[in-house]
Amino acid sequence: MSDAEELTGYIDIWWQSIDDFTRLVEELDPTDWARATDLPGWDVHAVVAHTAHLEALLVGAPGDDQVDIGEPEHVKNPMGSFTEQGVVARRDRTPDELLAELRESATTRHTQHLASPPTDADADAPGVFGAIGWSWRTLLRNRPLDVWMHEQDIRRAVQRPGNLDSPAAHHVVTIFSAALPVVVGKRVSPPAGTSIALHVEGQLPLAVRINDEGRAEQVAADGEMTARLHLGVEAFTVLGGGRRSAADVEAEPGAVTVEGDQELGRRVLEALAVTP
Repeated sequence: MSDAEELTGYIDIWWQSIDDFTRLVEELDPTDWARATDLPGWDVHAVVAHTAHLEALLVGAPGDDQVDIGEPEHVKNPMGSFTEQGVVARRDRTPDELLAELRESATTRHTQHLASPPTDADADAPGVFGAIGWSWRTLLRNRPLDVWMHEQDIRRAVQRPGNLDSPAAHHVVTIFSAALPVVVGKRVSPPAGTSIALHVEGQLPLAVRINDEGRAEQVAADGEMTARLHLGVEAFTVLGGGRRSAADVEAEPGAVTVEGDQELGRRVLEALAVTP
């Protein structure tokens, strides 16, 4: 696959995820906007504001770096401060205003990509994202992940589950699954010979085994395993996105099944979070 084909694929998934996100938000009741999400300090309004903020930056809107966010407990680092500024700057905007900004920014960016598609995946991304060291590949790979994860944050907050088999959902599961060797080999660090298979609903299983050097190597998932993890898409992405603890997810009937070594399986579940 060429760089141009890879990047165009990410753009297509992002564009569909924007449509899915805005369609959901359009259906929200006025009371839904104040509902708390799994993201500390953010209600539904804040999640939509954050999404509108990033898409606006990507089409050249001025940043909100002069906005005073105070000292909220949920902001832990410079990236958190940056995203919080966009949310605070939009705190008084109506739902219609946020949706209008998001639609306008996303449509403008999609039109730009159609007219002049990026072709070099390793080239610097534009604007603030390039300034922090992101390439076109990193940026375009991340946007559908971010949009879909925030759609799911809203769905959980308003109790409207769905859209778990979309292109963006598959994209997110693929990215999170690719971290399994790091999760098992570096975070859990079990003894040599230990093997773990990950089965996410609707996806091909992935398995790793710890070699004699202590590294996790990918192996076929159809052999004997020390433990097997079976998760639905929602349970897996909630854990991968660091939205809830393993204990909270396991408490939901049917969300997770561990076969084999129960203690090892739970240690892996507890280490699955791969987003900052």
